[in-house]
Amino acid sequence: MTKRFDLSGKVALVAGASRGIGEAIAHGLAEHGATVICSSRKQADCEKVSEAIRGKGGKAVSAELHLGELDHHDKVLAMIEKEFGRLDILINNGATSPHFGPAQDASASAFDKTIEVNTRGPYFLTTKAFKMLKANGGGAVVNVASIDGIQPAEFRVIYGMSKAALIAMTKGLAKEYSKQGVRVNALLPGFTDTKLASALKENPTAQQHIDMNLAIKRMAQPEEMVGAVLYMVSDEASYFTGQGMVVDGGAVI
Repeated sequence: MTKRFDLSGKVALVAGASRGIGEAIAHGLAEHGATVICSSRKQADCEKVSEAIRGKGGKAVSAELHLGELDHHDKVLAMIEKEFGRLDILINNGATSPHFGPAQDASASAFDKTIEVNTRGPYFLTTKAFKMLKANGGGAVVNVASIDGIQPAEFRVIYGMSKAALIAMTKGLAKEYSKQGVRVNALLPGFTDTKLASALKENPTAQQHIDMNLAIKRMAQPEEMVGAVLYMVSDEASYFTGQGMVVDGGAVI
């Protein structure tokens, strides 16, 4: 009998795996049998994640990957092809939000940085990885977007724009790549306890916002995003593509 959500023999690249949601996803993939390449701007931080995975009996290595640097994409994908000979799963999780405040106060550099990391990087990493993803009969991509991409919020307009574009990218690539067996979906987290959300978490009105807008009256933990990702990358989701799975405690209903 086939074990559900079994990822044995699969190779997964997780961008932005050094902490938060990416770190939790890396552990979850490894626990279900995948070999995980943990990557981010700081390889030393990813090596700590890889060591923790290996310490629990999983398979993981680390790599330096800045989503905004296209030459990093080429180096990491070449390493994966050389060392593992395949790529089955790609998780585009790296993100940034350098501007939190009124839209008119945002600098051009903050705008460019947000789009570079949150939209441009995942686009080119996915399109560059496509050749390997389709080579073994198909693969799965999960783009970590945000509910901001479908329900924009004040003071983080640029971030919401970048995630809306990522959702549109997900839908377009799903239509284009499904012919070659590559499924592309998106995870849309809500208010999650990560470093990226620290500006929101530290706001004195944060709990009031939670009480007024969420059905589940608390922040999510990164580990609560893992189950959705495991579904989307597994054979259980063989007829699931081009979708955005919202995991937000009932903020968007």
